[in-house]
Amino acid sequence: MTIKIKLELASGQSMAGMPLELLRDGKVISRAKVPAGGLVAFEAPAGAGQLAVRVDRSGVKA
Repeated sequence: MTIKIKLELASGQSMAGMPLELLRDGKVISRAKVPAGGLVAFEAPAGAGQLAVRVDRSGVKA
């Protein structure tokens, strides 16, 4: 199943290259990076549950 979302920041800043995770019921089911246009497509297994998107900060140094 493909899930597509368009990401835009109110500030107008680019989100290009930002790693994202698609979660179902709190578990990561897919990952993607935001392309220049902001249209992200996640490839995810079919199933029921609560979906959410979050920024993957696992590679971010504090």
